[in-house]
Amino acid sequence: MFGILKAMFPANKQDDLISYIKKGALLIDVRSVQEFNSGSAKDAINIPLDQLSKQLGQLKGKENIIVFCRSGARSAQAKMILNKNGFESVVNGGSWQKVKSVKESYS
Repeated sequence: MFGILKAMFPANKQDDLISYIKKGALLIDVRSVQEFNSGSAKDAINIPLDQLSKQLGQLKGKENIIVFCRSGARSAQAKMILNKNGFESVVNGGSWQKVKSVKESYS
């Protein structure tokens, strides 16, 4: 249980988010297609959480990945899936509004 909470609420998440955005990180919105179509961060791609495991091939070779959703819960799960599949440089960005705001401020 502690690992799940740590993944959802890392201490340095804001600093990591800013750093990754400055590095041109791949932004992955893990909400549903309908949610994504209602608004997202600029340059984000949509891979709904329930499809992420099937889409890992298209992410091979990608570094500095930011996953996000409505609140940060689904993106915490997405981060764990990616980490378990060898993607080490992944940040849970939390909500799409937060990622959008940081992206607009730092890119």
